[in-house]
Amino acid sequence: MQSNDTTSTRPYLIRALYEWCTENGFTPYVVVRVDASVQVPREYVKDGEIVLNVSYDATSALQLGNDYIEFKARFGGQPREIIVPVDHVVAIYARENGQGMAFPPPEDVVVESAPALSQPLESSGAAPAQERVVQLTVADTADSDAEEPRPVPPAGGGGRPALKRVK
Repeated sequence: MQSNDTTSTRPYLIRALYEWCTENGFTPYVVVRVDASVQVPREYVKDGEIVLNVSYDATSALQLGNDYIEFKARFGGQPREIIVPVDHVVAIYARENGQGMAFPPPEDVVVESAPALSQPLESSGAAPAQERVVQLTVADTADSDAEEPRPVPPAGGGGRPALKRVK
């Protein structure tokens, strides 16, 4: 079997790191590059990316498939269905210590400014890059308890958005 015929390692590594996070009591977060094929609340997208808490407590019906990550979650009290193509996941890490893995972003996604995300993004048609895995490291352990990345609340919203388990 040639290397062009093999499946991507990305979904397997995402599942492995998700399992590692949950077994060690950490909160798994994924960073997703957003384009028209990603179904997420656009009001929480910043610089063409969104950070999602994919822990058991924050999601319902989580499926970490080979092609898509799908789940239901609440954003600002509103239930939403999230669908993310696996090749748009650019990192998975533990919120508590930053340990995880980064992946190359999809090359066919053109990132524009956040206000333009309401319109579909153009695709360049470039072939996907060969996958590379990068180890995330904590730059300063003294600030490990510092503020965690939080989604930007929508305009006119009240306080901080809260994710709630839906059963």
